[in-house]
Amino acid sequence: MTAGDDYRTKAAELRARARRERDTNIRADLENLARAFLRLAEQADRNSQTDIFYETPGEKDEDRSGQP
Repeated sequence: MTAGDDYRTKAAELRARARRERDTNIRADLENLARAFLRLAEQADRNSQTDIFYETPGEKDEDRSGQP
């Protein structure tokens, strides 16, 4: 299961809990959290398709000559 799938599962759990909640403030908070988890799922999906490479910078010319 991917990170995005985990976030979508949590969003579904929060929506189900919101449907059972009687307090309107708590229900709204749970629905907001569910939407936030869906946004996290979308971001996780995008991140999984992105390759990040880091190259160590080479020596500067002045470093090789021994002069500042």
